[in-house]
Amino acid sequence: MNIEKRIKELVATLNKANEEYYLLDNPTLTDNEYDSLLDELFKLEREYPEYILPESPTHSVGTKVVSKLNKITHKTPMMSLQDVFNEAEIIDFFNRVNKEAPNNEYICELKMDGLGVNLTYEKGVLISAATRGDSITGEDITHNIHTIKYIPLKLKEPVDLEIRGEIYMKKDVFERINEERIKQGLNEFQNPRNAAAGSARQLDSKIAKERKLDCYLYHVPKTPKKTQSETLEYLATLGLPINNNYKVVKNLNELLAFINYWTENRDNLPYEIDGIVIKVNDIKAQHNLGSTAKYPRWAVAYKFPAKQVVTKLNDIIFTVGRTGQITPNAVLEPIKVAGSTIRRATLHNEQYVLEKDLHIGDYVYLHKAGDVIPEVIGPVLERRSNVTPFKMIDKCPICNTPLIKSDTEIDYFCPNINCPARSIEALIHFVSRNALSIDGLGENIIEDFYNMGIIKNPVDIFNLVNKREELIELEGFGNKSVDNLILAINKAKESSLERIIYALGITGIGAKTAKILAMKYHTMDNLMNATEEELTSIYDIGEVLAKNIVDFFNNSSNTMLINDLKAHQVNMEYIGEKIVEHDLFKDKKFVITGTISFMTRDEIRKIIETHGGRSIDSVSKNTDIVIVGDNPGSKYDKAVSLGITIWNEEMLKGIIESLEE
Repeated sequence: MNIEKRIKELVATLNKANEEYYLLDNPTLTDNEYDSLLDELFKLEREYPEYILPESPTHSVGTKVVSKLNKITHKTPMMSLQDVFNEAEIIDFFNRVNKEAPNNEYICELKMDGLGVNLTYEKGVLISAATRGDSITGEDITHNIHTIKYIPLKLKEPVDLEIRGEIYMKKDVFERINEERIKQGLNEFQNPRNAAAGSARQLDSKIAKERKLDCYLYHVPKTPKKTQSETLEYLATLGLPINNNYKVVKNLNELLAFINYWTENRDNLPYEIDGIVIKVNDIKAQHNLGSTAKYPRWAVAYKFPAKQVVTKLNDIIFTVGRTGQITPNAVLEPIKVAGSTIRRATLHNEQYVLEKDLHIGDYVYLHKAGDVIPEVIGPVLERRSNVTPFKMIDKCPICNTPLIKSDTEIDYFCPNINCPARSIEALIHFVSRNALSIDGLGENIIEDFYNMGIIKNPVDIFNLVNKREELIELEGFGNKSVDNLILAINKAKESSLERIIYALGITGIGAKTAKILAMKYHTMDNLMNATEEELTSIYDIGEVLAKNIVDFFNNSSNTMLINDLKAHQVNMEYIGEKIVEHDLFKDKKFVITGTISFMTRDEIRKIIETHGGRSIDSVSKNTDIVIVGDNPGSKYDKAVSLGITIWNEEMLKGIIESLEE
């Protein structure tokens, strides 16, 4: 057998099968046939690596682990689109474009709800894949793009192309993954978009492969074609996946009709969309219209209004948070909203329920605020019958301790610091993503371990490493899962100080403030000895937060906890970038606008923050300095009108060089 020839035949056959299955939805090979040929190719490539082809599908189905996501600079900036939210704003865009470039056709495309990606092909071979990032520089996710079967490693023509698209996750895949995560005691993903974005940015491509990501491509910055519709057709001829649900429209009525159709029919799609992208179809007209500093003038993204459904409010139950705060929660007749099934929604506090006039047994309007968080809008009054008025409880639903009201007279609290619910929530917070981020200790597992007496306080978490045999005997735990949990716990011991500060659950201290404190004090001991006066001198730390911090460390139970954590070798030092205050930056607010040629925005922000400054997004009278690059846009104009200090690129470069001397 001619090995080289056979490998070429297998690669061609398998790549054709992938195209038929994923792009044409018309497979000619059975799954068994495909798997058999793929297995043969794997074996031949292992024996004869000199004949491996760059377009081999084995590259797509293998796994790769990287130590970190490196940066990739886009050849052309990945600009975002300006959002429009109603018909009036669509008409304004249409009229503005027609005024500057009349008699244009438009192309309407479905706006995928996923993670933007930039693919680079050289001579038809996939070289790299990167996220949008800050539009100039993105993260290298090439190893994960290889796991998406129908992204070809080699195009049908040997062309050089930079191509943009969206990585997404289908609804059925999303639901399957969440079912598996529930069984494993892990937190559910909030929505397919977050699941896709997190999966695409994994360091281990095996995880990305298991998540079965998909991708549609839709934009070529330097397209060789005359129109956007021709560009999409061209991508398809190269073997690239495009979304065929697009339409070229000639007038405003056709454009609005397309939007109305998909507003009503988007739930029938196997994936989530959150709007319609409207573009001028003619590429030359696009170039003539140009761009602002932030957006192209030739396109907008129409965002669908938040979806609203009606379901029944079966009950209102009460939960206890880690601070003892009592929160009423709606128990709803399960209903799908924006791709996920909703069974519960927070009702925040007594005042919220009374203002909404909610009764148990009501039919209620429900939507996802920001397309993410379930929110009860109000009752359907015309359907109200046989309902029970809401009544706030006066005792803790867990420990029966009489509740107390907050100083604001809005929130109720359980004052019992030993309340089991408070302890469980505090433990869940301790291992959460922005705290010690311990994989394998999801909410359900924490609650089970608490009720079984395995974990009663944060220190018990670190004692789990000595209970391997005991854990293996528990239902749902095997050798691998226990070993992974122990690895995660040991890794958590090495966390930087800001994560420990946040994990402690000091009232009012979020992840951002914890980082500020860690960068300022460097060690836990230094922070524990800080005075209220000293703390209030720190930007963003007011009198209330300062008092909360001092009171926390004056509590002997808390100091005992910290000492116990130290005894378990939990790191209590800041291991991130140190602040080296400099008068040019200290306590100043910076805005960055335009493109800086020699440095990314993230790198500039890092310099600002490590020298005592703060990076913010918008220009106001409280802004101290605006850093200006090419094409700065309206932020520069506003800074000039307010008389704010301007640093241009040359000045910034000189200042940075002086810091390094």
